[in-house]
Amino acid sequence: MELVFAGRVVEWRGPAPYYFVPVPDEQSADIGEVAAMATYGWGVIPVGCRIGGTAFTTSLFPKDGGYLLPLKVAVRKPQGISVGDDVTVEMTVRL
Repeated sequence: MELVFAGRVVEWRGPAPYYFVPVPDEQSADIGEVAAMATYGWGVIPVGCRIGGTAFTTSLFPKDGGYLLPLKVAVRKPQGISVGDDVTVEMTVRL
């Protein structure tokens, strides 16, 4: 399953700051349809992504009926991404 969406980078402050892009409702619903086949436990969904020129793999976190895409520093730094930035994400759900 391949998806493209735009979202705003948000920060969650826990023991260390974490940065995410919330997956929009429409795409979250599409992911939800294949979640049982894709998850490897705890509802997380493995994905391959691209933001600008940076490709990476990660897992979506389920949150309030949708999903959050985590952004590691290895993704944010090369693209100059900060909290509040709008980014376009190309994403493939790995089944």
